[in-house]
Amino acid sequence: MRRLWFITNRHSGSSDDAKAEAILAVFADLGLELAGRTDFPDDDLPTPPMLAAANADTVVLFAGDGTINASVCALAEWEGAILVLPGGTMNMLAKSLHGDADPATIVAEAHGRGRRVSVPFVEAGRHRALVGLIVGPAANWYRTREHIRERKLANLWPGVRTAWRRTFGKGVRLAGAPGLPRQAQAAYVRPCGDGLAVMAIDARDFRSIADLGWNLITGDWVAAHAVTEIDTPRLAIAERRPVLALFDGEPVMLDPATTISAGRTRDQFIATGRAA
Repeated sequence: MRRLWFITNRHSGSSDDAKAEAILAVFADLGLELAGRTDFPDDDLPTPPMLAAANADTVVLFAGDGTINASVCALAEWEGAILVLPGGTMNMLAKSLHGDADPATIVAEAHGRGRRVSVPFVEAGRHRALVGLIVGPAANWYRTREHIRERKLANLWPGVRTAWRRTFGKGVRLAGAPGLPRQAQAAYVRPCGDGLAVMAIDARDFRSIADLGWNLITGDWVAAHAVTEIDTPRLAIAERRPVLALFDGEPVMLDPATTISAGRTRDQFIATGRAA
């Protein structure tokens, strides 16, 4: 880890300009060179040829799960290393790689004794989720989350009403995991070993819908009440129409019969001594 390309997102949960500048100061203190910087989504993500031209050997990501996902997918074939710092709301991937360490400690340990590892992911078509996939009508709550982040308060309550109505409506049908509710409001799918861990959320009453909506807005998906949990090697969308899904919080429409499976990246991520 010598020449770094720094990717940030000032709109992510726990990152801002001041924190990003503090991390740049850590780079300088350790004698690390800055090959380039990207403020996503205002700037385009770097491509492997751009990184090669800048002689960058490591991409450092200080952002939330969505930005990390987009960057990792764009650099899936790049030969360099990726260092993930906690810059979002939940920071689940960063915690899996570094425990609860702060960004400055992670950078110092990665420079001194970091090691490259692979991470599992959930895959559906050309889309991947490094943290988790939410599929079903309750995924519509993401719009309310975005209105809050962008401070578009005029759109907040219309978004809540739409998400509420759709969550109370018809659920999603998934094939490949016997025992799941026939029509759940949402299924949270995360990689587990060589397969998938599926938590189906069946929320029908006022209190359950409110709990589900709040947890989806705040990003703590796992905290929502899951009535059924099943491990399976793969799933498939069993609907006749496209279904809304959130890949690490970012919306995608999945076509009917789309297969959801597990995979694993190359040894591309830097893990520190605090990693689980």
